[in-house]
Amino acid sequence: MRFIKYSFLAAVVVILVTLALANAGSVTLNVLPPALANATGFGWAVELPLFVVIFGGVLAGLLIGFVWEWLREHKHRAEASRKRSEVQKLESELKRLKGQKARDEGDEVLALLDEAS
Repeated sequence: MRFIKYSFLAAVVVILVTLALANAGSVTLNVLPPALANATGFGWAVELPLFVVIFGGVLAGLLIGFVWEWLREHKHRAEASRKRSEVQKLESELKRLKGQKARDEGDEVLALLDEAS
């Protein structure tokens, strides 16, 4: 299994390096279109290799997706937390009731054994 994992990672690295070498030409990345930049007076631009723009876009998409999914699953995590605390509360109540039942029956040895477990 480890061999398959490392083989896959090696293939991904080779593909990414090949993509980077094939797209090493510089491109201008503008914040705003030229007409809007002239109208607002804010025309920031930067020269970057194309592969940096591609990898940056993929990375930004992954990060946005992870954050979106984390926010979407908040209700499930909150519900699991409530259920977990409810189970702990019920387990402690069950333990208390078992000990009380054993004491009521008069068998103190069983009560001590239930409390120990």
